[in-house]
Amino acid sequence: MKRIVTTAIAGVMALGAGMAQAADEVTLQLKWVTQAQFAGYYVALDKGFYEEEDLAVTIKPGGPDIAPAQVIAGGGADVVLDWMPSALASREKGLPLVNIAQPFKASGMMLTCRKDTGITSPEDFKGKTLGVWFFGNEYPFLSWMSKLGIPTDGSEGGVTVLKQGFNVDPLLQEQAACISTMTYNEYWQVIDAGLTADDLVTFKYEDMGVATLEDGMYVLEDNLADPAFKDKMVRFVRASMKGWKYAEENPDEAADIVLENDATGAQTEEHQQRMMREVAKLTAGSNGALDVADYERTVQTLLEGGSDPVITMTPEGAYTLEITDAALN
Repeated sequence: MKRIVTTAIAGVMALGAGMAQAADEVTLQLKWVTQAQFAGYYVALDKGFYEEEDLAVTIKPGGPDIAPAQVIAGGGADVVLDWMPSALASREKGLPLVNIAQPFKASGMMLTCRKDTGITSPEDFKGKTLGVWFFGNEYPFLSWMSKLGIPTDGSEGGVTVLKQGFNVDPLLQEQAACISTMTYNEYWQVIDAGLTADDLVTFKYEDMGVATLEDGMYVLEDNLADPAFKDKMVRFVRASMKGWKYAEENPDEAADIVLENDATGAQTEEHQQRMMREVAKLTAGSNGALDVADYERTVQTLLEGGSDPVITMTPEGAYTLEITDAALN
């Protein structure tokens, strides 16, 4: 009897020790499907950077029917990746998202136009059909058109907006003069489809002075009141940024890690390696801390939406530097 009790006690003690060592769980919701746009997180997972911080991280891919804000609102994630226009619009509508880190310093968004449509400058957009992504991705475009004074309702002197699917078909099939592309993804899909750089004219939002921040890390404000959650996020950001810097320095290896995590098998090595090199240009200027000047520029761009601004007032409490201050120092 004594031996059975002793064995039971030993078992309970072992269980207790195991529970004490259990890593803290973090669920990350991506903005889009598994690809090199999110390489830093997959690298951090693969290289054990999260494990070193005592974290068990689950990465959930996104897709055309997945809105990160809705996922976190429903309790499906601890952290989501989103573009700041979408996050600030969600915040103004009542979902208290807070930016805790900003791995992407520059915007990769641009309009890619066929040169044979005669477009050489934004003035030439008038009277043309332009492909625009929606589901929160339209906000930078609408702000830009407002700044240019170009109506987006198809009226005379304005542009016709084509709700673009997440492909480049409208440009290839000449349904639109320009389409939305990212420097690291859709632009190259156009090139791979047979058009050359000489056939195209591109307008980078960054160069047009209407760039807004992309792919920031967002959490719910209420969770930041919990010291344990904050500590978990400090470790998550630190490990994630370690992953990002490793990915920048080892783009081909990072692309391979992404491919290993692509359950769809839809991605190719060439495309992911090229994407990783382009993404590295956008993350290179960031240590993960949000640059307040970039934040203020984004807010100003969104407020300048004419009669239909993305946000109607300057946000309060939409970001915190506490997490990155603790993670990076």
